[in-house]
Amino acid sequence: MLPDSLNVLEYLFLVLQNNHEVWLLLFPMLLIVELPLYLLVITGIFRWAFQQPPPAPSHFPSISFIITCYGEGDAIQITIDTLVEQIYPGHIEILAVVDGASQNHDTYLAAIRSKQHHIKRNNRQISVIPKWQRGGRVSTLNAGLAMAKGQLVINVDGDTSFDNDMAYNMARVFSSPQTLACGGALRVRNHTANLLTRMQSLEYMLSMQAGKTGMANWGVLNNISGAFGTFRTHLLKQVGGWDTHTAEDLDLTVRLKQYKVRYPTYKLDFTPHAVGHTDVPDTLKGLIMQRLRWDGDLLFLFLRKHRDGLSPSLLGWGNFIFTLAYGVIQNVLLPIIVAGYTVYIVISYPLAFVLALCMLLYFVYFFFSLLFFIVYYGLISERRSDWRAALWLPLYPIYQFLMRLLTAFAMINEVVRRSHEESSMAPWWVLKRGKKF
Repeated sequence: MLPDSLNVLEYLFLVLQNNHEVWLLLFPMLLIVELPLYLLVITGIFRWAFQQPPPAPSHFPSISFIITCYGEGDAIQITIDTLVEQIYPGHIEILAVVDGASQNHDTYLAAIRSKQHHIKRNNRQISVIPKWQRGGRVSTLNAGLAMAKGQLVINVDGDTSFDNDMAYNMARVFSSPQTLACGGALRVRNHTANLLTRMQSLEYMLSMQAGKTGMANWGVLNNISGAFGTFRTHLLKQVGGWDTHTAEDLDLTVRLKQYKVRYPTYKLDFTPHAVGHTDVPDTLKGLIMQRLRWDGDLLFLFLRKHRDGLSPSLLGWGNFIFTLAYGVIQNVLLPIIVAGYTVYIVISYPLAFVLALCMLLYFVYFFFSLLFFIVYYGLISERRSDWRAALWLPLYPIYQFLMRLLTAFAMINEVVRRSHEESSMAPWWVLKRGKKF
C-alpha cells in the first residue's frame, strides 16, 4: 500500500533514487535507442519543411500504375476511378492485374466494367490482366512490370484510393534525376469505424507519414510501402523487380539501398503530399493477424534473407547503422526485451511501484507522441481536420505498448514456426518453391 501522504509519482521518485537496477535496465533503452530516433525524425521534418520545394515539373513522365487485385470485387472500380481522375497532363497507363482471376471472377468483371466506362478518356489507358491461377503478390506485381510501358511505375493495392493530385506530386519529386524511388503517404480511410482504427490512423500519421518524411530527409528511409511506391521503370527492372517470399516491399527497399551504394548520386525519397487512402483492420483479430505478418517478416528479412547483405560495404555506413539500430535492435530485439522486462518487473516489485513506473513511462511516451503530433500537424498535414485525431492521443501510448508486446510474440512465432511461410500474400506452393533461408 502507498503511504497516505505520498501520491503515486512521489512514491516512484523516492524508490528510483536508490533503485539502480531500474535505471540501468530501463532508461538506457530510451536514451540510447529511442531518443536518437525521435531527434532524427523531428530534425528531418524541419529540414524538409524549410528546404526549397521541388520545382513544378517541366516534363510529365508517363506513368504505369500496377494494381494488385485480389478479392476486392466492385471496390476495385473506386481505385481505378481515382487513378483515371488524376489531374495530370501526362499519359497514365493503368494495369489491373487480377491474381487468381478464375476464383476472383467478380473482381475481374468489375475491372472490365471500369475499363469500358473510361474507354474514351484521353491520355488514359486501362488494361485488365487476368492471372488465372493465383501466384501471390510478387508474381502479380512482376506480371504488371513486364507489361508496363511508362517511365515511372507506381504499385498500388486494389483497396486503395488516391487524392487527385497524387500523380502530379509524385512527378514533382521525380523532376530530380537523382530520385531512384519514392514512397507515398497512406492515410486511414475507415478511421472513424472504432477505437482500433482511430489508433491505427494516429500510427499512420506519426510513425509512417511523419516518420518517413524525417528519415527520408536524412537519407535513411526505412521502407517504401508495398501498397504505394513509385520507381523508375528501367531501374526497377535492372534490380530484378520484386522477389518471392513475403515483405516484398522491404526486400526491394534493401536491394535498392544496395544498388544506391554503387551509384551514390541516386536517392530514395518520400513525399507526404502524394496521398493514398486505405482501409485498416477494424477487428482485434484482423489487426493481430496483420501485425504477426508484418513483424514476423521483419525478422525473416533482416536476420535470414538479408543477413549477409547487412554490411557497410553493401548498404553504406549511414543505412547500415540505421538498419542495425532501428531495423534489428528496435524492431526485432527491443520488443522481446520490453516484454521480458515487463514480466520481470511485475513479478519482482510491489504492485504500487509497478503502477507508478507505468505511469512515468506513460507520460514520457505521451509527451513524445504529443510533440510528434504538433510537428506533424504544423509542418506536414495537408488536412486541417487532422486536429481531431489529437483527442485520441491520450490512449496512443497504451496502444504503442500493446503493439510492442504483440511484436515480441510475432518474433518468437517467426523463430519457432517460420510464420512468414504462412502469409496470405502468396499461396503455399509459391513459398515452397522459393529459396529457403
